[in-house]
This record gives sequence, structure tokens and C-alpha cells, in this order.
Amino acid sequence: MRPTGTFPATRMRRMRRDEFSRRLMRESRLSADDLIYPVFVLEGNNVTQAVPSMPGVTRVSLDNLLRVAEEAVSLGVPALALFPVIEAAGKTDGAEEAWNPDGLVPRVVQALKARFPELGVITDVALDPYTSHGQDGLIDADDPRGYVLNDETLEALAKQALCHAQAGADVVAPSDMMDGRIARIRAELDSDNRIYTRILAYSAKYASSFYGPFRDAVGSAGNLGKGNKYTYQMDPANTDEAIREVALDIAEGADMFMVKPGMPYLDIVRRVKTELQVPTYAYQVSGEYAMLKAAIANGWLAEEACVMEALLSFKRAGADGILTYFALDAARWLKAAG
Repeated sequence: MRPTGTFPATRMRRMRRDEFSRRLMRESRLSADDLIYPVFVLEGNNVTQAVPSMPGVTRVSLDNLLRVAEEAVSLGVPALALFPVIEAAGKTDGAEEAWNPDGLVPRVVQALKARFPELGVITDVALDPYTSHGQDGLIDADDPRGYVLNDETLEALAKQALCHAQAGADVVAPSDMMDGRIARIRAELDSDNRIYTRILAYSAKYASSFYGPFRDAVGSAGNLGKGNKYTYQMDPANTDEAIREVALDIAEGADMFMVKPGMPYLDIVRRVKTELQVPTYAYQVSGEYAMLKAAIANGWLAEEACVMEALLSFKRAGADGILTYFALDAARWLKAAG
């Protein structure tokens, strides 16, 4: 540690005394530019469904999503991250609906880019919304363990990513944690001359217990049942493994790198940013959101102050951007603060 002065010549509180000096020495800042808004979209017209485990979050049909997108643009939020709610009839063992060019996600992407070309559109590349078993990849029906097949899943993910890119997605975001999926997707995109489609890799995605409300929101919880994702998502005990995962995704051609969940894994965010110096993102996941909302609803926490403090912690840890269900609220508060 660098030597510092001693009291009384050095008084750390001097710079904290007034607002102007606190502002002049502030190390981390949060702005609307740092926020990505995750949204849940479903079929139909004028449909809005509340997600009980995520107060204030809704599943919406495309027409209502366009109004959400308009608000995001007006608040300066740079991008939406799309998560589809697929009807039961569209779920199969082989997840074929995931690359249907007339499916929900391609139609939503096309509509968003036609209406708001300046708004970044990020699509989730994973099979769990589309599989009858709720896993992120394909499984062998004859395998009693239901082990997720890696290389076979890569082919499905490549088709899904290309389908989204052809619809106009700016960023495809593989969240599946299969080995080699970034290289396979990059090759598929480049072979179709989609050289400017960015890849946001969920590089350090942990097998976390904080995902429950999200799975309720997209409708995969019932399909997954008592299953788990321990054979492909990361062990929460590991940090060096996360650095290795990100390094592999750098080599395979990803452009942006995600740590998920967020606040319980800020040490991983810091390591990725410091050691690898790449565009680093974090996801304040559904469980984090639900905990804050529950405490706020009970009057135990002040909403704006605690939400903004939590989001600032991501920036302090080194995140370049934050996926958060508070994105629109935070952008409004930032705008009001001038």
C-alpha cells in the first residue's frame, strides 16, 4: 500500500465535508449509458402479465413491448435484452422453434429495429425456453441421467444465433455455457457475412440459486422440475475457472463478456476487468431484484437510494454495463437528478 499522511496533518474527512468536493473526488459514476433492460416477450396482442415473484416486472406482447422500447429510448437506455416466453406447443425435445425464422424472437427483433433503429437489441441464445425438459441444450432421450450433449447442442445454438442475426439482432448473447459455442457461433455468423454482429458471451455464468424468479418468468421452471444445471454452469466456489472461461471466449471471438449473477459475484467482475481488460458486463439477476423489492415493499429499505447504491457497486467493481430490471427506474432517477 502506498504511504499516506498521518493525522492531524491528513484529515480524510476534509474532502467529504461539502458536496462539491465529494463530487470532485468521486471515482465511479453511473449513467443511463451503463444500463441494459431485460424484457420478457410473449405472443398475442395487448397482453401484459405480471410476474408474481418479480414485483413490477411483466411479460408483454410485441405491441406493448414497443411502448416499453420507446420509453427506454427516451430515457437514454442503450439496449434491450430479449427473453421469450414460448407456449407449451412450441417446446420440443429438439428445440426446433429456437431457429424458426417466423418465430417470436425474429418477429420481435424485426419490429424493434424497424421502429427504433438506434436501440440496441440483444437476443438470448440458449435452448431452455424451447426444450420440453427445460435444459439449455439437447439431451439423449435414452440417457437416464439426462446429460446435456455438448457438440450436438453447438449446432442448434449456431442455427439459433444466425436466425437472430438475420432478423436484425445487434448482439447475440449465448447464455448456455457449452464448451466451444462462441467459436461455432462466430464461424456461423461470419460464413453468412454477419461480421458486425456482436457476441455477448455469458462467459462466467454460475449454477446459482438466484435464478428462480427468472425461470418462472420465461416458463422454464416447470419443465426443469427438480433438475439442475450443475454439469455446465459454473460452481459458485470457483474464481480461477471464470478467468479461464473468459480467456477462452476471447480467443474464440466474443466481443463482450458477462458475469452472472451480479452482486454475489462482484469479485469475479473485478478480476475479469483487471486481469483481462475486456468489455465486462454483469447481470443483476431476478433473485437479486426480488430480494430488493421484497425489502422495499416491507418498508425495510429505501428504494431509490438502495437500488442506486447496488447498481453503483457494479461500476465500482469494474463493470462496463449492467443488465438490470431496475434499468428504466434508474434512468428516470438519473434524469431527475440532472
